[in-house]
Parts: sequence; C-alpha cells; structure tokens
Amino acid sequence: MRRLGELEAEIMDCLWKWDRPATVREIVDDINLRRPAAYTTVMTVATILHDKGWLTRRKQGQAWLYTPVRSREAYSAALMEDALGASRDRSAAFVHFVERMSDEEVAALREALRATGRGGEL
Repeated sequence: MRRLGELEAEIMDCLWKWDRPATVREIVDDINLRRPAAYTTVMTVATILHDKGWLTRRKQGQAWLYTPVRSREAYSAALMEDALGASRDRSAAFVHFVERMSDEEVAALREALRATGRGGEL
C-alpha cells in the first residue's frame, strides 16, 4: 500500500476525525483553517481517492458526500504490513520495532495479541 500524499492524508484525516460523510466544501473549509486550499484541487483529489477505492460517495443535491472505506487504524496496519514486507528478516524487523516502543505501546501490543487469541504465554 502506498502512503497517502499530503492532501490525500488531509482529506482522509478530516473524514476520519468527523466519522461521518462530508462534502468537499466542508473539507475545503476545514483545510483552509490551516492553509489555503482550492476547492477544485480538493475536489479532484477526493475524486482520485474515490477512484482508488479509499472513499465511497453518494449524491446529496448537487454535491457528493464522501465516506472513508477504511478506518485510520486499518490504514496504519496496512502501512506496517508493507514496511515489514520490505525486510528480508521479519523477526529482526520486529525486534528493532519493539525496542523503540514505549512501555505503554508494549502493553497495548500485549493486549492486542491477547484480544486476537495470539497472546500465548504473555
């Protein structure tokens, strides 16, 4: 999975944060609080995200309402899977990754393993 581009990530962040369908106008207005963004540019990138399968859309009057297909967490998990796939030695990659984790992150990893039934003797 390719990492989202800057504007793609901003659009997805708005939709993930709001957890509801939104129009391009709403997304543009939110982005413009931080930096200038043209409506047509955001509309084009939202269409591209739709074509790539990241967003669904349905008509509401003259506007499209966009909704994410994947959660932020599913996107992050896919990026981690791709990163692991780049390594010739997944075990060594895991070791390096875990060594950099905080105690809270290690606890969350243990809990995730238990929740999926893969915790073993943790």
